[in-house]
Amino acid sequence: MREELIIQHCSPVLAGLKTANMFTCDCENYSVLENELKEINDVITKKGLKAIPLKFSEKRAIVYIYRPKRLENDLNNPVADKILRKCGYECKNCEQCLSRLMCRLENQNDFPHEIGLFLGYPPEDVNGFIEKKECKLTGFWKVYTNPEKAEKKFEQYRKCMKVYYSCWLEGYTLEKLAVSL
Repeated sequence: MREELIIQHCSPVLAGLKTANMFTCDCENYSVLENELKEINDVITKKGLKAIPLKFSEKRAIVYIYRPKRLENDLNNPVADKILRKCGYECKNCEQCLSRLMCRLENQNDFPHEIGLFLGYPPEDVNGFIEKKECKLTGFWKVYTNPEKAEKKFEQYRKCMKVYYSCWLEGYTLEKLAVSL
């Protein structure tokens, strides 16, 4: 897996601005993916990050990079907890919730709607998406509750992605770009 994919898709996570992100990558077999993720985790776990495969299919994988402590806080939000319970999650911690999400991804053709909670999206916006309310703004996610705040966050993410990619092109490593929180 190329470091470039991580920089392109996960810069706001590396910078500590966002809980998590995911991306797809080419992958010939699961053991190769495991080895690549082990190498990445050797670098990023020191910074409070973790990389796991969410789903593996023929020659493709969905990789999830996240901040476990932040995800735990996000999933403990009362609105998020209510959404997860409605979706059949009976989890005590974020690792159990991630296992349940992986099962749902494996057994569904589409992404489960609650996946936004695992990406750090506001629970109220995830709920708005699930309930098919009128969307007020579309950016990194569909916004239903606070478009002004979301637009500021979107701009912050765009700037971060641009800066991180430029730094990476100048030779900064993943280890140097990942921020400890």
